[in-house]
Amino acid sequence: MTTSTLAMIIFAAILIQTTILVLIGLHRRKKLQKSQQNQVTKVVQHSSSQEDVLSNDQSFNSVFPWSGYREFRVLRRKMEDKNNSICSFYLTPTDGKPLPSFEPGQFLTFKLQIDNPSSGQSKTVTRCYSLSDRPRPDYYRVSIKRVPPPVGQPDLPAGIASNFFHEQVHEGSKLLAKAPSGHFHLMNDKNLPIVLVAGGIGITPMLSILNTLIEGGLSREVWFYFGVRNGDEDMMKNHLRMLAETHSNFHLHVCYSAPNEDNEEEIDYHHSERISIPLLRSTLSLKRYQFYVCGPQAMMESLVPGLEAWGVDANDIYYESFGPATLIKQDRSEQERLESEPMTITFSSSDRSLPWDATADSLLEFAETNDIDVPSGCRAGSCGSCQTSLIKGEVEYNQQPDASTEPGHCLLCIARPKGDLVLEA
Repeated sequence: MTTSTLAMIIFAAILIQTTILVLIGLHRRKKLQKSQQNQVTKVVQHSSSQEDVLSNDQSFNSVFPWSGYREFRVLRRKMEDKNNSICSFYLTPTDGKPLPSFEPGQFLTFKLQIDNPSSGQSKTVTRCYSLSDRPRPDYYRVSIKRVPPPVGQPDLPAGIASNFFHEQVHEGSKLLAKAPSGHFHLMNDKNLPIVLVAGGIGITPMLSILNTLIEGGLSREVWFYFGVRNGDEDMMKNHLRMLAETHSNFHLHVCYSAPNEDNEEEIDYHHSERISIPLLRSTLSLKRYQFYVCGPQAMMESLVPGLEAWGVDANDIYYESFGPATLIKQDRSEQERLESEPMTITFSSSDRSLPWDATADSLLEFAETNDIDVPSGCRAGSCGSCQTSLIKGEVEYNQQPDASTEPGHCLLCIARPKGDLVLEA
């Protein structure tokens, strides 16, 4: 074997060995890269899973309210009191899209088609009902009290919308609702202790506020005063008692104005009286609070001025009444009517011109008194169903409206004339 041949054999052996080592290195590197990719994929999948969980609870905060009416389906309904007069309805959108958040204390506006058995025709009715739970991404809840005929007047009609909900709205029923709105809601700009005062069905926006505060950890001290006649009307009793037992910052005061024989003090209720300023003064410490008040008009007319007379700053009092007209009905006397400037209100569609009665609380009340038919719903500037074209003249509002109006229109339920008016009604 020559020297050159031996050299070639040695060179070939070295080349083969080098090639084998390179291939082994490439294989190991590829295996390592694949392992790293798998780890990255797992991390990404885990992160994505976390984001999905967060999206279920939080992403709805960035969803914008919808315009007009949106269709909802009733998931379930639940009676909330012994009298079976208050029913909660759980609503989910039929389009399956996320729900926007809302300010705790706001309401939904419903457009209902209600059949009239006597005429065989249906009527469009608009009503507003407070949301009774904290914001959630998958459903809204409203709790509605059935309104019977007035006491001692059984021949007068019962509440058309509330009875429609109780009798004809079941699981699977579909409803049309506007996005949550309303100026009465929890104010987060102050870190003050909170006093929630509710009478009867006025508890619904307070539940929304309370449940939101509980969900956030209840860093603020909360005093809750709830007034009803007796245990038969006590709403969501177990829920409120459980919160009082498990949260030291939550102080519950339930008032029965006319307890039943089987209602036990300190167990079913705390005070056998109506909610009053003396009760608040005897149970609250001397410090600054943020007050939220909602209930029937008689309670509002007593408590709201009473709080101011007690020395509570008006900027720390937030209130909302349920039922028709303004929050605290204005007492318009005969003397005011005589001293007011004469004004003429013309209803163009009805072809009638009438002298304005200064004792009327609103143009809607004035129209109804004179048998002029005007669509209406909430009667408090919230639903917008009484929106009417203002052909000539100007109006002033008794209170800030919640519903938006088109240019050249006004809400008759909270408006009064500033001079002669021409309305398209």
